[in-house]
Amino acid sequence: MNPEKDFSPLTPNIVRALNDKLYEKRKVAALEIEKLVREFVAQNNSTQIRHVIQILASEFALSQHPHSRKGGLIGLAACSIALGKDSGLYLKELIEPVLTCFNDSDSRLRYYACEALYNIVKVARGAVLPHFNVLFDGLSKLAADPDPNVKSGSELLDRLLKDIVTESNKFDLVAFVPLLRERIYSNNQYARQFIISWILVLESVPDINLLDYLPEILDGLFQILGDGSKEIRRTCEVVLGEFLKEIKKTPSSVKFAEMANILVIHCQVSDESKLTNDLIQLTAMTWMREFIQLAGRVVLPYSSGILTAVLPCLSYDDRKKSTKEAASACNHSLMKLVTQEDDEDEVGGGNSESPAQEDTPAKTEGDSNDMLNASQESVGFSNICFFTPTSPDQSQVNLDLDGIVQVLDRHLHDSSTGMMTRIAVLKWLYHLYIKTPRKMFRHTDSLFPMLLKTLSDESDEVILKDLEVLAEIASSPAGQTEPTGSCDNNTNLELRVPDDVKTLQHTTMGSKAEECSPSTPSMNSYFYKFMINLLKRFSLERKLLEIRGAFIIRQLCLLLHAENIFHSMADILLKEEDLKFASTMVQTLNTILLTSAELFQLRNQLKDLHTQESCDLFCCLYRSWCHNPVATVSLCFLTQNYQHAYDLIQKFGDLEVTVDFLMEVDKLVQLIESPIFTYLRLQLLDVENNPYLIKALYGLLMLLPQSQAFQLLSHRLRCVPNPELMRTVHESKCMDSRLQAGTKCTSHIQVDYANLLQHFDHVQSKHLEVRHQRGARADHPDRKL
Repeated sequence: MNPEKDFSPLTPNIVRALNDKLYEKRKVAALEIEKLVREFVAQNNSTQIRHVIQILASEFALSQHPHSRKGGLIGLAACSIALGKDSGLYLKELIEPVLTCFNDSDSRLRYYACEALYNIVKVARGAVLPHFNVLFDGLSKLAADPDPNVKSGSELLDRLLKDIVTESNKFDLVAFVPLLRERIYSNNQYARQFIISWILVLESVPDINLLDYLPEILDGLFQILGDGSKEIRRTCEVVLGEFLKEIKKTPSSVKFAEMANILVIHCQVSDESKLTNDLIQLTAMTWMREFIQLAGRVVLPYSSGILTAVLPCLSYDDRKKSTKEAASACNHSLMKLVTQEDDEDEVGGGNSESPAQEDTPAKTEGDSNDMLNASQESVGFSNICFFTPTSPDQSQVNLDLDGIVQVLDRHLHDSSTGMMTRIAVLKWLYHLYIKTPRKMFRHTDSLFPMLLKTLSDESDEVILKDLEVLAEIASSPAGQTEPTGSCDNNTNLELRVPDDVKTLQHTTMGSKAEECSPSTPSMNSYFYKFMINLLKRFSLERKLLEIRGAFIIRQLCLLLHAENIFHSMADILLKEEDLKFASTMVQTLNTILLTSAELFQLRNQLKDLHTQESCDLFCCLYRSWCHNPVATVSLCFLTQNYQHAYDLIQKFGDLEVTVDFLMEVDKLVQLIESPIFTYLRLQLLDVENNPYLIKALYGLLMLLPQSQAFQLLSHRLRCVPNPELMRTVHESKCMDSRLQAGTKCTSHIQVDYANLLQHFDHVQSKHLEVRHQRGARADHPDRKL
């Protein structure tokens, strides 16, 4: 510093003392400066006051010499004390040089700067608020200072500043939020502690509404929640808890949509090895749960993003039980928001319809298939952008159905998806088909193959939910289409329905399609697509048929009408080219028909062929059952066609009797002894009116080797009473019995048994031909047939 330079009005003694290395001498100089400035204040000489401050700032506080800088800092503090309440007029000139010293490399100097600023702020009080941002910026740097004395001094200044903000009602929150948003992403623990403490203070001030700016700092708060310091995490939890309480009190003023993306991101754990991520995820999921419950249908446009975050959490184990429960609550609440009104077309949306179409309750098949084909082309499996916010002036809330379906479909395709998540996905699909069937059928072609594939899942519960979805698709009126239009040009061969099958649908269902009831629901065109593809899957995956085939078919009989299931499968199997599969499938269906409790009503319908419908059903089943001779006989036993059963057994002598064939006869004998055929065993008492029943049973006995089944059936036939005993019965009862037998016979006039027998011979000859071809290939493996 140049000693000859003029520093007036500062005296040479003051200048010399300010540059001294001893603190006591600098303190004496500060007292002189204070006395001098008080005189200028008394004279109202603002020019000289500014001149003194300028000299202290430029020549001392910003000097290259460390002792000069220390003298400048204490001198500026003395000026502030002397100015008193008038210091607010000179705060900019007082504060800026002190804040510059915050960046000094000398820790002692940084401490003196902190001390000087404390004195300046203490005097000015509320007048410093216009300069709050620069003060906050400087303090945030000192909060992370490595020197403990500097950090201690900054904490004193920080507490003073917080007291001033709390007392004042002139705090400029709008100007402060951008700085807060910037500083909140600091990775330094002390800086984070400083930031979170300020947010807690601002949140506690009644006149400061920080909730309006929560979307700008929420992401940063979740970042701080993952800090390694337990104390910082606890403080951050308190802050987030306070915000959530305020949100619950005033939900109408909360900007839910602006914060939804942030919650979605933090609900997804990127690194499960970090324990702090569990806390972030649980907190974000808790907030999401509250948002859905408080905002209601406002969150519907963002459903796809929410499901992206929520669905994987449903498969968590007990280690993350709280997160799983919160996710389950989110999922349940979100599902409840979807209602039938979401099936209506959006106003101004991409799928607009003409007024004529809006008045029409049902769409034509051409329209439906065009939409399905367009959906198949447009809906991909690329990553989804979380949300596309709706415009604020839009009065109607629209469901993001396309986005939801993409998320659900992606989870079904992902082999790593947990069981509970897959169940939740299927529940969502079922719910959407119930609430928004018209829109959902636009996605059916893309969903259908994966739903069929899901039938191979390891979990029975997943398969049950999958069957519920497929059954709803097959029976929903929204899926009804005419057998004309673009369906003929559909390139998706897996979902095509042959014309003869469509014709069968219209001829067999008739009036049933008009009258829909829980027991006999009307089937749409997807019903036959489903049956065709289900049998195709059984054919390709024999293990699925063997392990889960009966389970799947029984459940379908509960969800849909059993008669429709058996009628359609029988008709499809009639055209099956793989005869071995057809025989296996018929055997499976026959076992289900004879043994399952779900088929009780259908068995009763077939037991007495008194109606044309029951006779038609018997004939339909019979033609496919011919793929398996023993199953055909059991069907005749069920329908009490004993004479025809006897005729069939007579033809068994012309068939190739194999071990498998004898095992099936063995199983039939076991079934005859079961409760299903109680009525048949009781009819053995009426020998005169049931001669062909006894003949048929003896025919089975003659087919069997001397096995346990042979002994069982032989013992049963020995119990048949002597016809002579039956003649002692009163003649009138005999007449009634003959009358009943005659009635039964007249009911059978509608069935052409000769034609059925001829069909049986034809089918069995095809089976024999195929077996011979297989045998030839086995004997000559190199020979091409």
